[in-house]
Amino acid sequence: MSERHPIIAITGSSGSGTTSVTRTFQNIFRREKIRAAIIEGDSFHRFDRKEMRKRQAEAEAAGNHNFSHFGPENNLFEELEELFRSYAASGSGKVRKYLHDPTEAAPYKQEPGTFTPWEDLPPDTELLFYEGLHGAVTTPEVDVAQHPDLLIGVVPVINLEWIQKLWRDKHVRGYTAEAVTDTILRRMPDYVHYICPQFSRTDVNFQRVPVVDTSNPFIARDIPTADESACIIRFRNPKGIDFQYLLNMIHDSWMSRANTIVVPGGKMELAMQLILTPFIWRMMERRKRALGAN
Repeated sequence: MSERHPIIAITGSSGSGTTSVTRTFQNIFRREKIRAAIIEGDSFHRFDRKEMRKRQAEAEAAGNHNFSHFGPENNLFEELEELFRSYAASGSGKVRKYLHDPTEAAPYKQEPGTFTPWEDLPPDTELLFYEGLHGAVTTPEVDVAQHPDLLIGVVPVINLEWIQKLWRDKHVRGYTAEAVTDTILRRMPDYVHYICPQFSRTDVNFQRVPVVDTSNPFIARDIPTADESACIIRFRNPKGIDFQYLLNMIHDSWMSRANTIVVPGGKMELAMQLILTPFIWRMMERRKRALGAN
């Protein structure tokens, strides 16, 4: 953690909705005129798309049917922790981009599914923002979770997470339902061991819960809408959270536990704005004081 060079990390599984949370933060950064270095977790995968497919085929031929992007063997956990450590100390670090599709790849004259070369972060950023799978991961070798000043978990209930992944991978990425289902099954051990434990380390969790039938996610034709959902927001440490203010500002919200507020799904973005903006204000104020004391 660092007052001069703060870090915010959003962590969530594939299909959880971290991208929409990132948009909320980008809106806050733009409104508050904050220069943020935005890092995508995919850039810390160990292998590019072609190499990953090759290694997956080799793993399956060897009898390993749980080879996935969720585990340590396919990610650069040490490099991710080093980026966080370096940024917290000096506001610097090495980063690269993962080019998902032809649109992203075109400016770099590279193939989709490849990485850009490693390069230095811009020298004048005010905070580091990470969005990906492993913002709060810990293993016997690394402890990424110790570095961020604010950790956010995005954790829809599992059937909704699968529906969102199935819809995105079929309609946006062109995969078959069978291929996506195979990916979900293959990832399950790493999901249990490396994704789920992170959400006990996050400062705030946003969990969307549908109020329509999602009992068989593999036949769902569409994603439940925001208005067909509730959002459960859990604070690890509720000290300093003005729950009465949130209840007054967000119509039809209620407290389910002393550290948990439930809001209508359609008000999730409003809730994020109300909750996260003060965190960022305090972060920037601490940074200002720390730099002034230098």
